[in-house]
Amino acid sequence: MRLGILECGRSPPELQQRHGSYAAMLATLLGHPARIWPVLDGVLPDSPTECDAWLLTGSPAGVYDPLLWIPPLFDFLRAARGRAKLVGICFGHQAMAQAFGGQVVKSPKGWGVGLQEYAVTPAPWMDDAPASIRVAAMHQDQVVEKPADARLVCASEFTPFAGLDYGDAISFQFHPEFAPEFGQDLIRTRLAPLGDRAAPALHSYALGDDRAVVAGWIGRFLTG
Repeated sequence: MRLGILECGRSPPELQQRHGSYAAMLATLLGHPARIWPVLDGVLPDSPTECDAWLLTGSPAGVYDPLLWIPPLFDFLRAARGRAKLVGICFGHQAMAQAFGGQVVKSPKGWGVGLQEYAVTPAPWMDDAPASIRVAAMHQDQVVEKPADARLVCASEFTPFAGLDYGDAISFQFHPEFAPEFGQDLIRTRLAPLGDRAAPALHSYALGDDRAVVAGWIGRFLTG
């Protein structure tokens, strides 16, 4: 399978030497080589069929931000849909929802951070899915209206539209690519904006996560 990663954001420079980039984390999670396109620098693939599947990374940007690279990304996603498989993570989840007819806002609920628990409504690619999963989150923005053709597969009270299945595309608000060490280090770089949510978020990593479960889901979606 030809796998392409659309790099929509980069991890903080002070963390990259130890943990790598968001794009590298995704490739490691799936255990599959991938070519990376730095979309945030205005670089998109020449064709949606250049790869069999496209993964979109997280980003500190919002899908509503007036950044020159975001509208062409939406156009690419609409052109790629049905011609290649799509997987969105965090910003990628939001970008797909916005491009396909949903709505994303900066949530008045504030930060979703640390390990979060999500109820699971299984799709065919989620074999033997547990009733709920715990996965790392780091976001302020949320999908508040899903596209009409998207099926809800993961949800929480804080994040009602945490996982969506479009049939030919899937996306998640959470970060299965975040190893616990990176998740904690990322929180430490954002102590001021996170405020009193930082300490509980750091402690949440003691619970253990289900990132391997989500990696299996993505793998089955891509190869199924």
